Amino acid sequence: MKLLAASAVMMSMLAPAAYADVEEKMKIQRSGSQPSQAGPEAYFSGQVRIDAPFQGSEPARVGGATVTFEPGARTAWHTHPLGQTLIVTQGRGWLQQWGEAMQEINQGDIVWIPQGVKHWHGATATTAMTHIAIAESLNGSPVEWMEKVSDEQYQQ
Repeated sequence: MKLLAASAVMMSMLAPAAYADVEEKMKIQRSGSQPSQAGPEAYFSGQVRIDAPFQGSEPARVGGATVTFEPGARTAWHTHPLGQTLIVTQGRGWLQQWGEAMQEINQGDIVWIPQGVKHWHGATATTAMTHIAIAESLNGSPVEWMEKVSDEQYQQ
């Protein structure tokens, strides 16, 4: 226990010096400061709205957005080179990994999708769903888009 406490004290003493040369300031992206965007038809089926997209400054690679899917709307199949986190903030949706059964996701659920896992996500057929999607970029891209989810795949 003493070793752990001593380590914490050392880290707190070192932290200010480690960041002394950082001149950037925190940034606040005000709610409503960016217009909503429609999800591109090439990557989504149905009515999808993207709000508050964000991207970290280098060397950070994190980015994301709040995405709302109306009933029946969904992403195309896709993968993420470094994985993806989804935080469901409203409604009920579906998520499916290639070759696996569809799973329901609900408000309050947090989903981790490992790197390279082919999947899709969206609203159920009758209920809208909103999630915050967070992913890191590798070689400038956080996602590799693939074919659209067919109506047959969606209705399984």
